Amino acid sequence: MKHLVTGGSGFLGNLIARRLLAQGESVRILDIWEDPARPKDAEFIACDIRNRDGVAKAMQGIQVVHHTVALVPLTKSGKEFHEVNVTGSQIAAEEAAKAGVEAFIHMSSSAIFGAPAHCPVTEATPLHPVEIYGRGKLAGEKAVAAICAQQQLPLIVIRPRTILGEGRLGIFEILFDWIRDQRRIYIIDSGSGGLQFVHAHDLMDFYMLALKQQKPGAYNVGAAEFQSLRQDLADLIGYAGSRSRITSIPAGLAINALKTLDWMRLSPLAPWHYLTYHKPFYFDVTPLQAMGWQPAYSNQAMLQESYDWFLANPHQVGRSQGGSVHRSTVKQRMLGLLKKLS
Repeated sequence: MKHLVTGGSGFLGNLIARRLLAQGESVRILDIWEDPARPKDAEFIACDIRNRDGVAKAMQGIQVVHHTVALVPLTKSGKEFHEVNVTGSQIAAEEAAKAGVEAFIHMSSSAIFGAPAHCPVTEATPLHPVEIYGRGKLAGEKAVAAICAQQQLPLIVIRPRTILGEGRLGIFEILFDWIRDQRRIYIIDSGSGGLQFVHAHDLMDFYMLALKQQKPGAYNVGAAEFQSLRQDLADLIGYAGSRSRITSIPAGLAINALKTLDWMRLSPLAPWHYLTYHKPFYFDVTPLQAMGWQPAYSNQAMLQESYDWFLANPHQVGRSQGGSVHRSTVKQRMLGLLKKLS
């Protein structure tokens, strides 16, 4: 089959392209940045997702679209969140339908649930984003769903918890950097609620399964094994042999301070991070397991794998990966000063 991976130079898109190639599939990548290390068996098209003519050309001859293009919270993109995550997704779905694509896989976000009042999150949980990124992702998901329904294009919507795996940097690079350097690790509030991540390969295993079983729908995907944020961090610190200690900061104080630093552009953390990461957030994955999906990674295992990759690849840590935020080091700004004082 011929697959198009939009955002194929990003962290997840890159892994999807490699997985498909390993399975003998034909892959075309659409992105604004060409990864110099991309698989040479994959065709590359340089194109912004907002360029309708370019997207239309990229769709020609494609059977399955994996739509991963998105501006993520770390970019703090303002109105561009809507332009890329909503309008761009709408263009991708419309042009896929026009091209006669057989299936469309849309990568949404758990941010569409905001900070859920009750966990686990299920199909019945209200969609109530609490910040600009989540609102954009929800609008994008709704736009794609409406187009696919009208055009009778089978749609699989994936709403992943925060994704981890080898090569994942972003805000996790800050965490790993502080643990390696034996610095105090600060968390908002007690961190005692369950907080779920998902490994990139487990995520792909599920939606490839849904695609194979021809089961369109919206799916909430996360690890089956996880603990509280505090416990998972404590376990990672122990695994690393670090002397780092976990320190709680009262929620009101921490959030107001981070809001101010965010407004002053002195912190890499975005509202999605400081408004939700201290609260319980985990999906009920039993419906996915009933389909035959068995995730291989617990929170603990994926954090350890990602930390090991961070230590083993100093040549990639500390430099930008072109247009991929999640594959690049984040400037710590004022957090860097806090690190020195910790």
